[in-house]
Amino acid sequence: MKDVLWDLAAVFGPLSFGTIGGGSSAIADIHYQVVEVHSWLDETQFVEAFAVSRLAPGPGSLFVALLGWEIAGLPGALVATLALFLPTALMMYGVAAIWSRYRGATFLNAMELGLRPIAAGLILAAVFVLLQSLNGGWAARGLAFVSAAVLMRTRINPILLILSGAGLFLIYDTVLA
Repeated sequence: MKDVLWDLAAVFGPLSFGTIGGGSSAIADIHYQVVEVHSWLDETQFVEAFAVSRLAPGPGSLFVALLGWEIAGLPGALVATLALFLPTALMMYGVAAIWSRYRGATFLNAMELGLRPIAAGLILAAVFVLLQSLNGGWAARGLAFVSAAVLMRTRINPILLILSGAGLFLIYDTVLA
């Protein structure tokens, strides 16, 4: 058990510094480590943990705690969460002091502009990994794209989309499969 906890810290600690654009930007790397490198979870377990973390009330960081829980119970949840957030929190404390001192400086503006495409690319990588992991095949991927388009174009409640998707897959399972 100690080895797994050390491994969790060794995986999530460095990932802490790669969360440019928010925690979602590290999902592709988390998937790679948790599913492919260490084989702690399979594709289905990973996607289910992601889905539960997004549906549950509270911060999206619940995802890391759920992964840690699945891998090593409560100690795993604590280690994974602390390893992902503590290094970044400490670093941000130092960065905030520098940022406030040099606010408006050319090099800070250039850094902000340069980090935006990196953050966007990391988030797109997370979307790609999650879409590949869907067990529903092309139907699930199509539904994900349609849902994203509807959310971007309308003000529909996401719960309605979730219920609609569940209904469509129930029909698909009972009638077409």
